[in-house]
Amino acid sequence: MKLETNRLKIVPCNFEAISAVPAMNYVAGPHISRYFEQLREDPSLLGWGVWYVVEKESNTIIGDIGFKGKPEVAQTVEVGYGIVSSAQGYGYATEAVKAIVKWAFSTGKVNKIVAACHEDNISSIRVLEKLKMKKVALEDDMWKWELLKSNR
Repeated sequence: MKLETNRLKIVPCNFEAISAVPAMNYVAGPHISRYFEQLREDPSLLGWGVWYVVEKESNTIIGDIGFKGKPEVAQTVEVGYGIVSSAQGYGYATEAVKAIVKWAFSTGKVNKIVAACHEDNISSIRVLEKLKMKKVALEDDMWKWELLKSNR
């Protein structure tokens, strides 16, 4: 399983993927090791957890993206993403999120995708707006966003 865009490969994070692609300035955060533990216990999480964002031209990991678990009963998943600072500002996040959202909706298991970002995170706000996600609430200092399959 792999997604491709013009400039990116988006590869589900698994035990082989981390060693197959070099990482340029990318440091795997603690969410990666937590996901590996969950994946060992439940292999059906593959695709519903972390994916690596790989720049095709350099064939290096420039970030990660993914869902915070399998679709709920309400057919909802939460998306999150991060791109290394040296690759920010080039539209990679928008390109990657668009691809993974399209994939999630295509599975037939998802009708709504939600996201959250700090109210002052202008870059993430722009990404979510470009994807036509709608702000639905401000809780503490976090904007809550959603995209319905029927609104795409």
